[in-house]
Amino acid sequence: MALKNLMVHLDQGERTAARLELAISLARQHQARLVGVFGQRAEAQRVGVVATWPSASYSEARAASKAAFETACTDLPEAEWRDINRGSDAELLRHITDLARYFDLVILGQHDERGEACVPEDLAGEVVLDCGRPVLVLPYVGNFNEIGKRPLIAWSDSREAAHALNDALHLIRGCDECMVLSFSARLEEGRSSCAEVASHLASHGIRTRVDVALVEDFSIMDRLLNRIADRGADLLVMGAHGPIGFPFFSRGAGTRYILKHMTVPLLMSN
Repeated sequence: MALKNLMVHLDQGERTAARLELAISLARQHQARLVGVFGQRAEAQRVGVVATWPSASYSEARAASKAAFETACTDLPEAEWRDINRGSDAELLRHITDLARYFDLVILGQHDERGEACVPEDLAGEVVLDCGRPVLVLPYVGNFNEIGKRPLIAWSDSREAAHALNDALHLIRGCDECMVLSFSARLEEGRSSCAEVASHLASHGIRTRVDVALVEDFSIMDRLLNRIADRGADLLVMGAHGPIGFPFFSRGAGTRYILKHMTVPLLMSN
């Protein structure tokens, strides 16, 4: 799948500029259309018991977002700004998720716990699990105007991991080296599975190094984050899992943990 239609989420948060910068860089690189989608929490304006929408503060933020987007995208051949025009958590989640289904790649931001959030805390996780499209999540700290030169593939031999691997191909093609990391209960099974991934990537001209780690008692996700730091990775690619009800409420815990503790841009597919 070529990356020809990109969506980036915009709000008043301080990381919006970083997300937009990365989105514009990818749009240039892939000669893609870029759509900026503005949406954030807001209360209706009230005069006594009468509520009107949008409020003056939302209208002001919306105008500022549109102006910033149009200025930043002046040299893109095709760019469009849109407004969700809703302020509640439920409506934001629904509209952003619904829109995301019409794009090749969706660019969102990691939830920042350091201050008041402009969007629901679970925005990235909900969109990843429900939109059916690959989602690129940018950490709330760090500079990442270029990604995919040193990707790390978290491989688990699952449907979700296969989706993420293939969704990442256009982001990692031409990389310096791709690391494939698998956690396995049996070393030989992990090596065999990773060898198949390496062969698949080689057919796309991607040079790969394989690493298999045995599953042990302490946190797999912490070990994954340590490997990212050790290898100097600039992109993590992994499948996203969600809970499927009783008695499997713990399913998806790794997905939630990485979304909370990620240190580099994260490409997730479900």
